[in-house]
Amino acid sequence: MRSGKEYIIGGFISLLVGTFGCTSQEELRKVFSFPSQMKEVSGVTYDAKRSMLWAIEDSGNRNEVYGIDTLGTVVKTIAVNGVENNDWEALTMGADGSLYVGDFGNNGNTRKNLAIYALNPESLYENNAEVAYKVSFYYPEQRTFPPEKTEKFYDAEAFFLVGDHFYLITKNRSKGFGGTARVYKIPNREGNHAALLLGELETCERFSYCAITDAAISPDGTRIVLLSQKFVWIFDHFSEHNFLHLANRKIELPGMTQRESITFKDANTVWIADERDKHTGGKVYEFLLTP
Repeated sequence: MRSGKEYIIGGFISLLVGTFGCTSQEELRKVFSFPSQMKEVSGVTYDAKRSMLWAIEDSGNRNEVYGIDTLGTVVKTIAVNGVENNDWEALTMGADGSLYVGDFGNNGNTRKNLAIYALNPESLYENNAEVAYKVSFYYPEQRTFPPEKTEKFYDAEAFFLVGDHFYLITKNRSKGFGGTARVYKIPNREGNHAALLLGELETCERFSYCAITDAAISPDGTRIVLLSQKFVWIFDHFSEHNFLHLANRKIELPGMTQRESITFKDANTVWIADERDKHTGGKVYEFLLTP
């Protein structure tokens, strides 16, 4: 087990994984399968108002957002005008129903056009949507593109919204991966912003098991979950300004698929989605969180 650490950076206490207890969880219930044409689902978020799931696919796919009902049927397709799908990796939804598309996948750590696209709630009823505003950002710590092989910290597939800021968790692709992910804070407003480094978290030391692929915040804003292909990390009693007393648990998921997305359906239930890989994946599973 790792000993807990705390740092204060820029007036905020960094989010760091402290001492973990790891328990096995065998109860992943299949909710539905994605349509066969959706092979690379990279981000999902649950829309409680419409009782449906919004989903996107990553680079090489269309600049579209899909609304999917609880049976797995695509009931809405929205083309997002004026932007490309460079590498859409995550979705999150604001309290007002705005949808945010995270175009910040950066496998090679070479991108200089990282962005989050905001879609107004009204646009989700249309077949074509204009971006309400674009949140561009960069990592001040990155000086070369790409950086050295041991410094590839600048890919990301996970974010969530708290108040007026996004929290983004990076996917470490450094040579000699040791489980470190960085946590950044980005203002939710139009412009080009320097992402503020809050600190680092330590997951575990095997990339395929431990690299962070998504994150989500509970409807009441008190619980955070992080996802990898093998684990879910649960942070209870979340507070935007104080991470000192965060409880955290690490849950091992059964089997091994390319789990890319997680979202809260309600306060104690999350949905986990995996990408399709030949004869496996391409499904949404329900996972119950214990209090």
